[in-house]
Amino acid sequence: MLHLRPQTQLPTHEITNQPPPFEDIDLWTSDIALREAVARSDGAWAEPRLREFGQTMGSAQVIALAFEANRHKPELQTFDRYGQRIDEVRYHPSYHRLMELAIAAGLPSVAWTAERGGHVAHAAFEFLQAQAEGGVCCPLTMTYAVVPALRHQPELADALLPKLLAHEYDGRCVPIADKPGITMGMAMTEKQGGSDVRANSTRAIPIGGAESSEFELVGHKWFCSAPMSDAFLTLAQAPAGLTCFYVPRWRPDGTRNPFYIQRLKDKLGDHANASSEIEYAGTWAQLVGEPGRGVRTILEMVHHTRLDCIIAPAAMMRQAVALASWHARHRAAFGKRLIEQPLMRQVLADLALESEATTALAMRIARGFDESATDPQARLFARLATPVAKFWLNKRLPALVAEAMECHGGAGYIEENVLARVYRAAPLNSIWEGSGNVICLDVLRALAREPESLAALVTELSAAKGGNDHYDRFLATLIAEFAPGQIHEAGARRLCERLGLALQASVLIRECPSFVADGFCASRLTADVGRCYGSLPSGIDVGPLIERAQPQV
Repeated sequence: MLHLRPQTQLPTHEITNQPPPFEDIDLWTSDIALREAVARSDGAWAEPRLREFGQTMGSAQVIALAFEANRHKPELQTFDRYGQRIDEVRYHPSYHRLMELAIAAGLPSVAWTAERGGHVAHAAFEFLQAQAEGGVCCPLTMTYAVVPALRHQPELADALLPKLLAHEYDGRCVPIADKPGITMGMAMTEKQGGSDVRANSTRAIPIGGAESSEFELVGHKWFCSAPMSDAFLTLAQAPAGLTCFYVPRWRPDGTRNPFYIQRLKDKLGDHANASSEIEYAGTWAQLVGEPGRGVRTILEMVHHTRLDCIIAPAAMMRQAVALASWHARHRAAFGKRLIEQPLMRQVLADLALESEATTALAMRIARGFDESATDPQARLFARLATPVAKFWLNKRLPALVAEAMECHGGAGYIEENVLARVYRAAPLNSIWEGSGNVICLDVLRALAREPESLAALVTELSAAKGGNDHYDRFLATLIAEFAPGQIHEAGARRLCERLGLALQASVLIRECPSFVADGFCASRLTADVGRCYGSLPSGIDVGPLIERAQPQV
C-alpha cells in the first residue's frame, strides 16, 4: 500500500509571484500625504496618538476583526426567550472590539476635548478607522456630531456630554445611568418623504402640561442606522411644527422606551453596521431646541456628519491606492514588475493624484471646522465647502476603487480581497446625509441665503492665484459663472463639480509639493482631460507621484 506523506501544499506547483499580505502596516507613518496634511492643519500635537492608532488599525488582528464583523452580520432579536419584547440587535464580538478601540482612542470625543485642532485630529482618527472597517464609523460619527445639536438644550447636554465624551465603550442595552460611556444616533427619514423631512408624519404629543418639555411620539422612521445607540435625535410634528427631540432607548424611570425595530435593512454593503426600520408608539421624548425649529436644530448635527462623509471617501481612496500600489510593487508580468510597466504607472500616478487631492481638501475643511469657533469667515467657508466636497469627493470614489481592483486583476474581484468590501461601500456616503441632488440644492440654498459664504470661498480660491497657469484660467471662468442670473438649479451639479476641482487644486497649490499640484492642474483643469484614470496628459513625471503614494514600510 502506498502511503503519501502529508503535504503543506499541492505537489503540482510552487507558489510564487504573489504579494505578501497587506497587514501589520502602520497606516499613519506609511501615509506621507495624510501626515503632512494633518501637520499643516494644526494637528501635529496628536501625532503620537495617531501613530499608535494607525499601527493598531493596520494590524493583522484588526484586519481579521473587520472581516469577521462583515461576515457575521448584525441580527435582530425582537423578543427574549420569555416572550418579552426587547428590540435589540446582536453584533458579533468583533464589532464591539472595533468600537472599543475607536472610542478608547478618542475618535468621537477629541474634537470637543482638545485645546486646538480637535476636528482635524478627529478627522485623522476617522481616516485611519475607515481604512480598517467603515461599518463602525456610522455610530462613531453620530456620537461625535450630536454634541453641537445637544447644546441647544443646555441641561440635557450637561447630563449627557460626560458620557458621550468618555473613552469607555459599553455595548450593553441598559439605561444610560448604568453605563460609563454612551453612543448616540439620529433618525429623520420616513417612507413618504426621504430627504424631504418636512413631509414627516411622526407626531409628538405633549405630556405633563403645555410648558412641559416631555412628549410622546407616534410614527415611524424608515432608515435608522446603529439602532443600538443609547439615544437618538429625531424629528416629529409637534403643535408648533417640525421639532427636534431626544429619544433614549430607556425611559428616565428605568423602563424600556417603546422603540420597535421592525426589521434590519439588507444592504448592498456596510454589512457590519445595522440599519433599521423603527416604529414609535407612545415613545418618550424630550424637546431639543426651539419648538417648530427642528430642522435648524438637527442640521447642526448633519453639518458635522457631513464632514465625516468627506473624510470617508478620502480614506477609502487612500486604502484603494495603497493596496493597488502594494500589489503592483510585488507582482510581476511579462518580465517586469507591474509598477515598472508604463501603462500601470500612468494608472497608479493618476490614482495617487486623486487620493492626495482628496486627503488635502478633507483636512483643509476639517481645519475650517476648528477655526469656525473664533473666525466668522472660517464658518462661512466651511458652510459652503462642506456640501461641495461631500458631493464631489464621493462622486469620484467608486470609479477609483474599481480601477484599483482592476490593478489586481482577478485577485481584486474576490471577497478575500478587502477591495470587494470597499467597492460595495463606495456609494454609501454619497447617499447618506443627502444624496447628490439634495447636496447640490443645499449649495444653491447657501449661495442664496448666505452670499457671504461665496465671498469666503472665493477668498480661499483666490489665495492660490499665481501658483499655476491652468488654475488661474480655470478660476477666472469659474468666478464668471457667479454673475447675476448665471446660476440655475439645472446646472447645480456642474457648478459643484467645478467648485470641488477648484478647492482641491487651491489646497494643492498652496500646501503640497509642486509636482503634485502641477500634475493635478494639468490633468483636471484643462481641455485635455482624460475620461478614465490612467489617461494623464504628456509631460507629467509620474515617478515622484508613484513613490510618494507608496505605503512606507
